[in-house]
Amino acid sequence: MTIDPQLILFRRQYLQLVEPDFLTWPPRQLLRDPDVQTWLYHRLFDPERNDRLPPERYQLRVVKPLLAKVEAAIEDPEEDEISDELMSHLSTLISTELPSETTAVQQKTYVTFTCIAPGRRWSADPDVEPTVTLLERRHLISGSLTTGFRTWEAALHLGSYLLTAEGISLIRDKSVLELGAGTGFLSILCARHLEAKHVTATDGDEGVVEALRENLFLNGLDQEEQVVTSILRWGRGLAGTWVEEDCDAWQYDTVIGADITYDKVSISALVATLRLLFDLRPKLRAIISGAVRKAETFEAFCNACLRNQFAVEEVLFNPKTMREQTALFYATAVPLKILMITRPN
Repeated sequence: MTIDPQLILFRRQYLQLVEPDFLTWPPRQLLRDPDVQTWLYHRLFDPERNDRLPPERYQLRVVKPLLAKVEAAIEDPEEDEISDELMSHLSTLISTELPSETTAVQQKTYVTFTCIAPGRRWSADPDVEPTVTLLERRHLISGSLTTGFRTWEAALHLGSYLLTAEGISLIRDKSVLELGAGTGFLSILCARHLEAKHVTATDGDEGVVEALRENLFLNGLDQEEQVVTSILRWGRGLAGTWVEEDCDAWQYDTVIGADITYDKVSISALVATLRLLFDLRPKLRAIISGAVRKAETFEAFCNACLRNQFAVEEVLFNPKTMREQTALFYATAVPLKILMITRPN
């Protein structure tokens, strides 16, 4: 059957674990179609055809209202049918002893992001769309209070920008260093879909770096020649360290970072590291994305950059509202900004 774009949109949102209240549910005329119901089961719930499905608790939160909408769409109960496979799957989930919410939020969860530039045409086959699949612990905070076990809005916003023609030019055939890589979404995006020459992904938390390596493996990027991972704690000297050696080997062109400016305490250390990286590579460009939850904190970062005589330019890339998004889905209630930071000649 010809796949309606509304079904593809729904599947993309589902695989990214968008909250059910924000899902774009297929319209009644589609849900009434038995072939559509079969497609939904096979592409969203069937473990025989999908080895990286969302957790069962989330599946239950989706399939239950989905079936209610199917039932409401039926006009002639004698002719219109409800998928036995969907009904059976709901029954199985209800009868399964699912983990408690407290346990569930600590477990690793597959999250699949569809990496298509805003405004790009729909794919005829959702199975060949460019994706990044991560194992996340969406509510886990580590002992060092890092939130690097999930992908946050500023990373998805920066990812959306990097997928544009202007953004890709900053990554393609370039050597990229990511600061505060977290789950590795941006590093994987650059290495797998944006044709980066090389990516070095760093974070300051050992547990996060270990999880990052697992995500690289999931996306076929476990060869060190393509992506290097390591711990990098900001504010420390780089002379004689692995960073200096790595930079000599790969000649960094672009630094990226997302959701790394939220802590006012760490801003001076972050800016110090940027200064040391500019010392190694004066023509380096740093692209930093942040959610402006506290205006004074983001302003403190900008001011620290200016005190160090960096050139700071805001990239004009406005996020679409969640209802307008068609691939990477993220909330936009909090302002999201992208800065281009360079050292003037």
